Formats: sequence, structure tokens, C-alpha cells
Amino acid sequence: MSNEIEIGRGKRGRRAYSFDDIAVVPSRRTRDPEDVSVGWQIDAYHFDLPIMAAPMDSVMSPETAVALGNAGGLGVLDLEGLWTRYEDPRPLLEEIATLPAEQATSRMQEIYAAPILPDLVTQRLKEIRAAGVTVAGALSPQRTQELSQTVVDAGVDLFVIRGTTVSAEHVSSNAEPLNLKRFIYELDVPVIVGGASTYTAALHLMRTGAAGVLVGFGGGAAHTTRVSLGIHAPMATAVADVAAARRDYLDESGGRYVHVIADGGVGRSGDLVKAVACGADAVMIGAALARAQEAPGAGWHWGSEAHHAQLPRGERVRVGTAGTLEEILFGPGRQADGTLNLVGALRRAMATTGYSDLKEFQRVEVVVSPYQPR
Repeated sequence: MSNEIEIGRGKRGRRAYSFDDIAVVPSRRTRDPEDVSVGWQIDAYHFDLPIMAAPMDSVMSPETAVALGNAGGLGVLDLEGLWTRYEDPRPLLEEIATLPAEQATSRMQEIYAAPILPDLVTQRLKEIRAAGVTVAGALSPQRTQELSQTVVDAGVDLFVIRGTTVSAEHVSSNAEPLNLKRFIYELDVPVIVGGASTYTAALHLMRTGAAGVLVGFGGGAAHTTRVSLGIHAPMATAVADVAAARRDYLDESGGRYVHVIADGGVGRSGDLVKAVACGADAVMIGAALARAQEAPGAGWHWGSEAHHAQLPRGERVRVGTAGTLEEILFGPGRQADGTLNLVGALRRAMATTGYSDLKEFQRVEVVVSPYQPR
């Protein structure tokens, strides 16, 4: 039965669901949370936690990337952010955190107008590598060809190409577009690419040879894409659609598994649980980690869309400080709002529904339920 509804006589639309619209259903079995595994592996790299940090200056510095890596997750550094434009960006991070709301966007545009310095790209990645954790850095599709060799030469383990939306068939009349399939084929490191939010777009990205696909489009706490461009992808449906593309590509390719990573809309522990339940292998989170005491944003959160020179599609938002990085990941929780002990909540949800690992939990039953405000 089609889930399309009639918007008007000349337009029909498919019904889509956000994480708020769905709930996980308990099963006939339960198990001890300590018997649950929340680890995952992409290419040759194993992680104890299915958590990647979003490459945003309010979330990741070289120091916090190392801290998350030591905790079992993966920190991804924005290689077009302040850490690769300034030798010491700390005063600028402090300034951004204190800007009046009416000045924030224009001043951030000025700050981020400084050029990216390839030597700093190399230096930052080497700082992370020296700590002995997995090294990941992110570039936008527009900067990938320019800076990719610098990134690979610096010793990156996982290369992330992240944009608001990334397609395998970008068309441009002004410049030679990035040939994603050729780029990935020629690169010596695994590539995670996105965002994608539909079955077809994700399937095309998988066919380029990507090791992982980021799922999302303007769904994060600091995005205003829905109001500025009118584009939005409800995350529960998007993750389930891309998970279907993963399943079909597994058959098409003769057994090549591409990891699905929910990127957007995962602000609290319940969202993390539901992302995996819809088919995600891991999540990329920003606001949840921006609430850490160690986060560079000092209780504020923003992404690259917030300082775009022509059309800002994001904003600096106040997320506050909930606790240390350790408390956000592992607790103990001091309030019942889903901001602390993300990993403990995932373990508890998996145990309550009787599943022992993430791939099993992707098969959990979910229901559509009326939205309940937090």
C-alpha cells in the first residue's frame, strides 16, 4: 500500500518520519546490559562506541578528537575550520562564544574568511596521530580535490567528505566537478561520504566505492536549511531508506557492506537508540558532544553553514554545558533528559529489547507513535 498522501490535486507526497515520530518496542526477551556489545568496525578500524563526532569547530579540536578516540569513539576534525586557518584559534573560539546574537553571523563570516593553510592541516592531523588514536579529517566536496593529497600525506586513517548533500553526479557549468568514483578508487584510505537522504542517492554513493555513507540533510541543531532552502529529510525515514540501499547493494556487489551513519537529528540518547533501530551502524553527533565541558564551543554550537559567505543556512545556537565528555558518554546521568550517558542508554535499550549487538538491534520492532514533546 502506498504511503503517499495528496497535498493538493496537483501534488502528492510520501509520508516521512523523524526520530520523534517512532518508538522502539520491547520483545519477549531481555538481557543484562553488561552482556551487550555496542562496538562496530569500518574497514580495518574497530571502535568500542558507535559514535563519530561531527567535524564542527564547536565540537572538535585536536584535543577533543584525541579524548573521544581514547574513549572508544572517532573524532573527526573539520579541516576547513579554525584549526587549519589559525595557529592558535582559541581566542577566536572565545570571541564567537561571546558575540551578541545580531553580530554572530557577520563576525563569523569575517573570521572564517582567513585562508586554509595546508601546513596547519598537516600539523593538526599529526597532533592527533601522535596520541595513538584513529585519525579522521573532513573536507567539503568543494575543497576535496585541492587538499586531499595534503590530508593523505599527513597520515589520515579515514577520509570524510561531508556536505549538506553530496551526490555521485554533481553537475557544474563553472568548474570540473569532483569525480567521486575515480577519487575514491585512487585514494589509499577508506572514504566516508555524505549526506544523502534517499535510497537512490545513497545507492549511487555506495557504487563509488565509499566505505560509509552519512545520512542526513540539514537536520542538525545548528542548521536552518529547512527555513532557508525549504529542504528537509526526516531522519527515521532517511536512515531506513539508506539501510535498504545498503541491503540491495550488498546483493548487487556480491557481499560488499557499506556502513550507514546517521548524521543529524541525534541530539539525545533516545535519538541514538532509534537511529540504530532504523538501520544505522553508527551515528555522527554534534550538539550532544558540544554540551561537554571540554568542547571548544563553550556551550555554543555552530557548523560551516552558519558562516557561509553567500547564503548562511545555519546559526550559532546555545546548547549549554551538561557535563564532562566522560559523563556525556558514560554517565552517571544527573537528569532524565537524554543528555548524559548516551552509551549507557543504548546498552539499556538493547538489553531491554533482548539484543546483544548493533547489527541484531537493527532488526528491532518499531512503531509510529504521536509526537510527544520532550
